[in-house]
Amino acid sequence: MQYSKKVLDYFMKPRNLGELSNADGEATVGNPKCGDIMKIYLKINKNEAGEEIIEDIRFQTLGCGAAIATSSMATEMVKGKTLDEAYKITNQQVADELGGLPALKMHCSNLAADAIKKAIENYRTNTPK
Repeated sequence: MQYSKKVLDYFMKPRNLGELSNADGEATVGNPKCGDIMKIYLKINKNEAGEEIIEDIRFQTLGCGAAIATSSMATEMVKGKTLDEAYKITNQQVADELGGLPALKMHCSNLAADAIKKAIENYRTNTPK
């Protein structure tokens, strides 16, 4: 199985790794087929236009190199984005940003996109309007 240099970089030097105290939204997702588990933490703030943006994001992933790399890349892709922009991220976009993933590892990028969506839903459900 061949990984791109970018996948290896994001696995060896993950960005946004760790817990985020006082997170505004969080979610845990897993893949029962391979055992990978990912937790995402969001810190939300409003920009000058009043839009809710992801000010900070962290992740904790127990899984293979591809799962860690996709977690890291997905957090980089949505940091600073509005919630609506971040919610639209797809597993294919995450994989493309990493220069592709082997077909057997595409399920790993699903975790990242799913975790971000669920963390946004968690925030929206638990935040008074």
